[in-house]
Formats: sequence, structure tokens, C-alpha cells
Amino acid sequence: MKNAIIIGASSGIGKDLALILVENDYKVAITGRRLIELEKIKSINSSQFIIKQHDITNFEQTIKVFDELVQEMGNIDLVIHSSGIGEPNYQLDFAIDLPTINTNILGGTLLYGLAYNLFKKQGFGHLVGITSVASIRGNRHVPAYFASKSYQASYLESLWFKAQKSKLPIYVTDIQPGFVDTPMALGKTFWMATSQKAAQQIYKAILARKKKVYITKRWALVALAMKLAPSKLYAKLF
Repeated sequence: MKNAIIIGASSGIGKDLALILVENDYKVAITGRRLIELEKIKSINSSQFIIKQHDITNFEQTIKVFDELVQEMGNIDLVIHSSGIGEPNYQLDFAIDLPTINTNILGGTLLYGLAYNLFKKQGFGHLVGITSVASIRGNRHVPAYFASKSYQASYLESLWFKAQKSKLPIYVTDIQPGFVDTPMALGKTFWMATSQKAAQQIYKAILARKKKVYITKRWALVALAMKLAPSKLYAKLF
């Protein structure tokens, strides 16, 4: 049985990934701020789920929880970072952006480092970060969120380079979803996938040890259009 840790799994993609992993013979440690939701997930399969209440913006707690899980589970095959937030900030109010920075950038960086150093020590492992197609370019309405996802994607690619240089069986995967029907979604929009469908495609990407994958697959077309669009045209749209 393999061991996995999912940071941010009380709902949405993280929760559905946890359920898929358990179905595929993983023991899965899930974390999140809402203990009640974690307990509901554990009740589905109490022997294969470990739960830890955890806020990724509490950096001391992140280190403590991660170390506790390693001690309890032993070798860790897979670490998934699924926690992330972002709010529109039309007036550039720093108080609105600060939680996004603390969660996506500072919390994410700490977790990535903990996971990679563990994998280096044990000689193997797979780190998966759920970023976003928002990483590709900026956005005038949600600048901190888009910038934080760009940071995450760049950091994950840097770790991928580091893993390649190490010659160890360490894998790093950047998951870039488009619109997924989760609590973070701001209403219905085009090409919105269910979190279950997104999780199934992410699991396939994990099995294939992909470097980067768009979720769902057709969002690769949107990503290409975002990259190629002239800045003046892009500014009118976003």
C-alpha cells in the first residue's frame, strides 16, 4: 500500500482525489481547516484515511503536521498541494491580497520544500501542485491570485529541474485546471468541469508522471490562446 498526503482536502478537488487514491490502495492523510468535513471523509474508510486539522498559513503548524504524518506513515510516495484561495481586488486593497499571498505563495513554498527535501532523503517521491491556467498571464481584477499561481508554476518547474539533476526517481507535476465546479468557483461559466471529472484526469496525470497537464484537457487550447494573444487584445478580455 502506498502513502499519500493531500494538503487541502476537506472539499473540492482535494477531497475527490483523496477518494480516488483510497480506491486505488493508497493510505491517505488529508488536512484542512474544517475538521467536521475531514471526519466525514474519514468515515467513508476509517482504516485508510488519516485526518489532521491544519491551516497552511500557520507555518509552524505546517511543519509540525508534516513531520507528524511522516513519523506516523513512514515513507511518503505522494504529496499533493490542493489548498488555494483568491479574491477579486478591484481597488488593490492589500488586506484582500494578503490571505492569497500567505496561502498560495508562502504556504505553498513551505510545503513544496518540505516535500522535496523528504523525497530527497528517502530517495523517491512525487510532488503534485494544483496551480491554474491563471498562471499563464495577469488579470486586472484578481492580480494577486494570478500572480500567485504564476509563482507556484515557476517554483514547481524549478523543482522539476532539480529532480532531473538529482537522477533520483523524484517526480514533480504541475496541474493547471481551468474552471472547476468547486467552492472557489465564481458562478457557472463555460467548460466548467465537475471536481470528480477533474480529479479523475489528475489521477491519470499522476500515474503518467506528467510534468504539466491542463484540466480538463481542452483547456490546453485556452492556454495556447492566452499565451499567443497580443497584450492589447488580452487586456480587453481579462
